[in-house]
Order: sequence, then C-alpha cells, then structure tokens
Amino acid sequence: MKSDPDDIPEPDRVPGAPHPRHTDRVIGQDSAIAEFIEAAQGGRLHHAWMLTGPRGVGKATLAWAIARWMLSGATGPFGATDTPEARRIAALSEPRLHLVRRPWDDKGGRLSAQITVDEIRRLLSFFHLSAAEGGRRIAIIDAADDMNPAAANALLKVLEEPPADALILMIAHQPAGLLPTIRSRCRTLRLSPLNPAQMGNVLAHLGIDEDAEALAALSDGSVGEALRLAGQGGLDRYQQLVDLMGTLPRLDRPRAAGFADAAAGRAGAEGDPFDLTMTVLDRFLVRTARAGLMGPPMPQAAQGEGALLARLSPDDAAARAWADAQARLSARARTGRSVNLDPSALVMDMLIELAHLPPARSALPAKG
Repeated sequence: MKSDPDDIPEPDRVPGAPHPRHTDRVIGQDSAIAEFIEAAQGGRLHHAWMLTGPRGVGKATLAWAIARWMLSGATGPFGATDTPEARRIAALSEPRLHLVRRPWDDKGGRLSAQITVDEIRRLLSFFHLSAAEGGRRIAIIDAADDMNPAAANALLKVLEEPPADALILMIAHQPAGLLPTIRSRCRTLRLSPLNPAQMGNVLAHLGIDEDAEALAALSDGSVGEALRLAGQGGLDRYQQLVDLMGTLPRLDRPRAAGFADAAAGRAGAEGDPFDLTMTVLDRFLVRTARAGLMGPPMPQAAQGEGALLARLSPDDAAARAWADAQARLSARARTGRSVNLDPSALVMDMLIELAHLPPARSALPAKG
C-alpha cells in the first residue's frame, strides 16, 4: 500500500520548525551570503558548492535562498519569497529545481536510512531531461552525509562532468566523511554558529518563546538543536542535571534515580526522553571540560551553572578527566541504545560513575 504523500515526514526538516524552503530569512550568515553573491555576480560561479558547518546553523535555509535567488534571475533581493519562482519552489513544483534527500520506503513504512544510488540516478535524469529547456538548473542535496557509497560514486561522475548551467548545492554536516574527490570538486561555503543575539532573532521569527541566551549556549549556536531542545523541554532538563550535579561529591541518590527514571519514557511526537537526557548530559560534560581550560562559560545555560563548573573543573587536569568521561559515556550510550539496555539503569550507572571521578570527589561545595 502506497503512503499518502501528506503523511510522509520530511527528513530534511527539523521537528517544530518550518521546512527550510519556507523560511524567508537567513540570519547570522552574512559573510557566506556575500561570498556566494560575489562569485555569482563576478562570473566565477562554481558548478558545485558544499555548504558546511555544524548542524542547524542555517545551511539548508541558505541553500533554498540561493535557489530562489538564482532561479528568479539573481537580480532582486536575496532569498525573496514573493516571486513566481519562489512560490513554485515552496510547493516543490519548480521544474528547474531538484531535491535529493533520503527517500520514503513504502515497504518498510519508514524513511530510508541513506540516500541511495537511485536518488542520484533521478538527479542525472533531471539534468538530462531539463537540458532541452535551457537556462539554469539547480539541485539541492540534503544532506550529502546521508549518501551510501554507491550514491557517492554516482554523484562523483556528475561532478567530474557537470552539465551545462547546472548548480549543485550540497549540505554537508561532516565533510571529512565524504570522498576526498567529491570535496575537491566543490567550492566550500562555511557557515558559523549563531551568537545569542542572532539566535534570539531566529527564535522570535519562528515564534519560540524561550531563553535565547541559554538555548544558544546549550546548542552551541545551532538553531536546529535549539529548536529541538525548546520543543522537548531541554532547558528544564538541563537545569535538573545542573541541580543534581550540584550535590556532588555526595550524589543525591533519590534525586539521581528520579532523573534517570525520566529517561525511560516512550519516544513520541515531541522526541525521545533518553535521547534528550543523553544530549543534556553530553553538553554538561563538554561545558565542564571547557571550564577547566577557559573558565566558566558565558552565557550560562542554567542557573548556578557557572559556579558549579568552576568548582568541578578548576584546572587542566580536571578538564582532561571530564573530557575523557564525555568520550567514554557517549560511546556507552550508543552501545546501550544498540543492544536495548534499560535507559534508566544506564543513566543511573553514568551518574554514579561521574560522582566517582577524581575532580568530582575533590570538589567540595562551598559552606555557608
């Protein structure tokens, strides 16, 4: 039975946010925009661009804005959404634009885990069939990291012999994982994490009423991650963890058990409680390790975080211990998930291990 297209989730859309093709502003990436416009207007437009940077900083939003601008004639305001071309792009009905993303598997009733070679073959057909119409043709690949080896090799052939007037925009979260030959045939456009003010602009634009500074800190400037955290109560969960870790070196076991039990809930439309728990735990360990090297973070992601991290990670040696714990527990979480270990027990074991770290045992709370 074939799935209703309206019921199929879009793999390139962050839950709780509009799809990037419906976003009319690219915030915080002025230098990347200027670099592309300069190349386009200066007659130096490369046939393939790789948009890189952390997840959620606006790579896909920029790619769709580029597509609107180029297909509208590259003469009006950058990323404008009020042109006929932009309206067709928003409806995915623009014949000169092709989107490559993870496909829906009707037999399995789920999204494919990878971009397959069949998707790249459809891209080849798009370039071949649209060539007769002439003019600019654009393909967006979101994300190139999702391609399996066969798809990557098929794309390489396209990059080696690019069709005339073709522009390929590839979103790459971890470009180092792609074939070196693919990277060498693309021009790189690097995007940066957003600062708290820029994050506030994005969240306000999307109607998200959350602490922008705290979300910017906890998400490392990633809008996508900030939206996920906002939609799942991530700031409250992180505050719970900070309050719990504030009981070290004598871990409050009942409070720790309650924190661990909350990780065992069922995944739903708002997200996976275990995944959220591991995200905030990972962010806490990363920020604690950084505090030993660079001092307490500013802005804080939770009340009391700065003083706590200064106490738990006062020097380089403590920073190394927390960084080692982050790597170790991250790997344990992946293993535990793959073999279906009890989430509550897994999280509790991690908290107990952290309580026994040398920096935690030696960091006594201030008296009075």
